[in-house]
Amino acid sequence: MTRVYNFSAGPAALPEPVLRQAAAEMLDWRGSGMGVMEMSHRGPEFMSIHAEAQALLRELMGIPAHYRTLFMQGGALAENAILPMNLLNTRRSGQARADYIDTGIWSQKSIAEARRYGTVNVAASAAGNGYTRVPERSTWQLDPDAAYVHLCSNETIGGLEHASEPDVGAVPLVADMSSSILSRPVDVSRYACIYGGAQKNIGPAGLTIVIVRDELIGHAQPCTPTAFDYRVVADNDSMFNTPPTWAIYIAGLVFKWIRDTGGVAAMGERNAAKSALLYGALDASGFYTVPVAPGHRSRMNVVFRLSDERLDAAFVKGAQARGLAQLKGHRSVGGMRASIYNAMPIEGVQALVDYLREFERAHG
Repeated sequence: MTRVYNFSAGPAALPEPVLRQAAAEMLDWRGSGMGVMEMSHRGPEFMSIHAEAQALLRELMGIPAHYRTLFMQGGALAENAILPMNLLNTRRSGQARADYIDTGIWSQKSIAEARRYGTVNVAASAAGNGYTRVPERSTWQLDPDAAYVHLCSNETIGGLEHASEPDVGAVPLVADMSSSILSRPVDVSRYACIYGGAQKNIGPAGLTIVIVRDELIGHAQPCTPTAFDYRVVADNDSMFNTPPTWAIYIAGLVFKWIRDTGGVAAMGERNAAKSALLYGALDASGFYTVPVAPGHRSRMNVVFRLSDERLDAAFVKGAQARGLAQLKGHRSVGGMRASIYNAMPIEGVQALVDYLREFERAHG
């Protein structure tokens, strides 16, 4: 069996030890005589899997006791609607309005969806700089009475990342962390709500993680479907409807892998080393360009272009021949994109760097 270095933006590579354990337990989970996908979600076997995954996530992220961790479905796109249904309310100012920070395509999707449920103020936008820099905090036009401030911590398509948690005062801060969660330490207490799809750093598609402060639960808009009401989900321990059992099981294995390899702090150090290696090679070359400014670049999704886009197809074909898969950029922006999430070893990044240099020598 030959496995490639998979640079897919999502669904993304999973740690090999996790895949091997899942394969070993496929037909018989711990002597139960059945696989996880066959279990009742209310049976003692799966309930133990669920509880352990919840506990490991809280341990890894240092989630305070007054936050709930919800395992939901629908990905971040669904959560773009579920979140304003629950949080875009009139408690703070008598009006349903929120601030959003626009740093790229995923922010724009969040903005468009939230506008269906209330008033959205785009408090800052990177459009003016071509989405190459996160707008300086001093330029944000925040509403002190907004229900919340929303940002996308890492733009998977454009490769733009918030390097730290911004200070937004007393207004609750909300973040879509789909492509950055567990990639580096985060002070959860700085946020009122964190959410994200699992299919990048946590597990297979199908699971959505929501971490929300207790005080924000229980104020859903009347239009909110019962299964999407954070109060209902929390009160039923994410079991109001059948949860994505297999995805939760794999997430729990990934959480164990992160813990056993040093935790989130060690993961952050490895990710910093990987991204520094790749950006260093790109910046040292006159053949490749990185559109995002240093200091604003994603550590998870490295976006770059060749000097001649007519070579793009040859570059991708040559990469595939060398076991470097899924490097073609998103269809909306073109170019190349190397997603180097937690499961990507530094050996994979080094192999890509070697290929970058080889391709440049042949075509530069």
